[in-house]
Formats: sequence, C-alpha cells, structure tokens
Amino acid sequence: MKLFSIRTDLAMEAREIVREQTKQEIPGVEVDVDRSKNMVITRVKITTREAEKTMGKPRGNYITLEVPKLRERDKLLQEEVSKNFAEEIQKITRLKEKQKESTILIVGLGNWNVTPDALGPRVVQNLLITRHLIRLVPEQIDKGVRPVCALAPGVLGITGIETGEIIRGVVDRVKPELIIAIDSLASRKMERVSTTIQIADTGIHPGSGVNNNRMAITEETLGVPVVAVGVPTVVDAATMANDTIDMVIGAFIKQAPKNSEFYKMLQGMDKNEKYQLISEVIYPYVGNLMVTPKEIDTLIEDMSRLIAGGLNVALHPGVTFDEVTRYLN
Repeated sequence: MKLFSIRTDLAMEAREIVREQTKQEIPGVEVDVDRSKNMVITRVKITTREAEKTMGKPRGNYITLEVPKLRERDKLLQEEVSKNFAEEIQKITRLKEKQKESTILIVGLGNWNVTPDALGPRVVQNLLITRHLIRLVPEQIDKGVRPVCALAPGVLGITGIETGEIIRGVVDRVKPELIIAIDSLASRKMERVSTTIQIADTGIHPGSGVNNNRMAITEETLGVPVVAVGVPTVVDAATMANDTIDMVIGAFIKQAPKNSEFYKMLQGMDKNEKYQLISEVIYPYVGNLMVTPKEIDTLIEDMSRLIAGGLNVALHPGVTFDEVTRYLN
C-alpha cells in the first residue's frame, strides 16, 4: 500500500515523500547521487515488489537530472545538460550494444494545442529523422547514422483513439528494437518545473501525474523495450499549498517555545491529512487545478531543443554536439 497521495511523476520525489512520512530509508530502493557545480544526477533503482508498492512506481531504474539554473537560458549550461542527458540515455538504453541498423522509434506524447503538454510533439519536430532516408537513398547517408523514426500521436480528445493503440499499430508495422517516449510530467515542487529531466526504463503511463490514466506504454503492452523521458511542466495547486503551509509551520516551530501546546500540535500534523483537506477546500472553486509558470512557452521551447539535441547525439554515433548546437541556439 502506498504511504502517500501527493501527485508526482518523479521517482525521486516519491522517495522524498515516503522518507518524510516514515523517517527512514525504503527497503528495496537503491539511491546514488552525483553532484557537480550546476547539476545533481540522482539514480533511483526500485528492486522489490514491496518497494514498488510503497513508492507507487514500477520496479526499474529512474535517473533524474536536476539543473536549478536551467531557466536562466545559459547556452553553455544547456549544452552541458544536453551532453549529460545523451550519456545517460546511452547507458540506460545500452545503445552502444545495439546494431547500428536497429530501428529506434521516438514517440512524442501530449497535446500540441496545450503548451505545458506539448513537450513531446515539440521534441519530435527537432529530431534527426533518418529511417526513410536510409531506405530510399542509402548511398547518401553516413554510416554513423542510425534508422530513427518518430510519431506524435496526439491525445484521445483529439484523435478519439487511445494513444497506446496508435503506438501499438505503428510498432506492429515498423518493428522497432527500442521505443523512447517523451512526455510532460507533474512535480510536487514548482522549482523543478522545466529544470528537471527524468529518464526511466519502466515505460510510461500517460496522464498518471494528473489523475488521467490512459493505456500504459510499456514493454508488457507493446512487446518492445520502452524508455521514458519526462520533464515536469505542471504542479498540483493543492501540493503547492501544502508545501507552502509546511514552510510556514517550519517558521512557526522555530519561534514557538519547545514545551508549548502549539508546538506539539504543529509537530503532530500529518502531511497527507493536510493535503486532503486543502484539496477538498480548493476543489469546489477551481477543480483539480494544475499550475504552470507564465513563461512556459519559452521553457517548453528550450527544453524540447535540449532533449532533441541530446537524443540526436545519443542515437546517431556519427553525429557530434558541434553539429547539433543549432538546436540549442
């Protein structure tokens, strides 16, 4: 049984929430953290069924790149992040072990008419698509280029077809060796919006972060390994309010006498209970409100180019970062 109900698509945040509630490490969850001047890379591995239930995430590997200064639009930093992203993609997909003739299918999930949900389709626009060229004019294609095809299937409300069904139909025809699915995510903290990238080898459940579950896009449903790439673009309003109240409580606790009843009451408040209360208060007025930054148009454009640049280098052995720099400018 899950120990938390706060909305988040990030495995590292799920771990944070469980640790906050249990005050201990989670059995069956392995964590490795690499820190540098501009970036924190957190690798979370869920190894047991019990940990899977506790975390609310499938067993597998989750890699998160946190770059707090990414919103400053520093081109050198964007290139550094894109390069690290490419390296992590190559490791988790074992691309270097696959034959260069293996077809890779990139799926840009989301609604291109809704900016916070348009990351996937925007990434597809910036990809180096080569499968058709290799088949039609192979003599003009460099040996360092891998057959890559892409799809932006839209959403159920636009097509009337489950996204997973569309992808499954394409997979049956194209027969890729690997699928990389790109989607917008929900976070529990506004500072992680458009500054964080998660890579997972567990596939993806579109809309799960906003309680809008659709058909899973996983190896079990498609018969092909699926690596998910996601960037948080929204935060649940109730989650924001809950975290804000926690910060206020923290400030009060520092000022309250250690033996006061007020201090004891604040210490005893349960985070889940607060979240449920806030959700019940907000819902009649705004429903399930999701919040996104006002500059989301620019953030989505920057992140889509960054991710596309990293994918182009990771997928094509003959492509260098110098050749894809234009995607970041």
